[in-house]
Amino acid sequence: MKRVLPVRLFWSLIILGLMTAGVSHAAIAAPLGDNGGLSILTVTDGQTEQAYSVKLQILLLMTALSFIPAFLLMATSFTRIIIVLAILRQALGLQQSPPNRVLVGITLALTILIMRPVWSDVYDHAFKPYDAGEITLMQAFSTAEKPVREFMLRQTQQTALEQMLRIANEPLDQNVEDISFAVVLPAFVISELKTAFQIGFMLFIPFLIIDLVVASVLMAMGMMMLSPLIVSLPFKLVIFVLVDGWAMTVGTLSASFG
Repeated sequence: MKRVLPVRLFWSLIILGLMTAGVSHAAIAAPLGDNGGLSILTVTDGQTEQAYSVKLQILLLMTALSFIPAFLLMATSFTRIIIVLAILRQALGLQQSPPNRVLVGITLALTILIMRPVWSDVYDHAFKPYDAGEITLMQAFSTAEKPVREFMLRQTQQTALEQMLRIANEPLDQNVEDISFAVVLPAFVISELKTAFQIGFMLFIPFLIIDLVVASVLMAMGMMMLSPLIVSLPFKLVIFVLVDGWAMTVGTLSASFG
């Protein structure tokens, strides 16, 4: 596990070195059609079109795939949902139930469901035209960025966006369309963290009241040696199940994204 990151970093530096060194296209490109039908990246000089070699295309593709987990965490609804569910588990007084894998699975399923309009937009307007050969790869990336960017900006708070603009030394009065993705991404993450803790605080209050009531009753009965958490846990579980807490939590999370 310790060798994964250095290996990825090594290959990323190799690619960066090739790009910055200005290696000629003739050295790393092959004529179109020599790749056995596999053509992800192509270069053109206006008259002839060439495709990068299969090995280089696979290397670039595997490097891009390594960023998918980071994109899932930082540019979707995943962060807010997983934080709220983790706070809910802590508020219930449960340490390992549901397990982390179950929480991640639930979060991933909700993320796919909530982000489905965005994925559909990307598929219809970016992937389909690129697959049909109507647009280039870079045009597909530019088209796919728009719905993701719009989703992120809808969830981003103005104060967080202005703070990131100050950090980037960019003017605060520029149009939203002109703000770079490098500024939108951290602003979106900060906003998601703030919103997640706000929802988690509201979920924590009822369980905190139950803990206080149970602790007061135990002290009044002189049972100070008995932990209030042991007694309050069954009551919290029963109340949470009776009010259909999971459905309410999922509904609140879904509604928070508009």
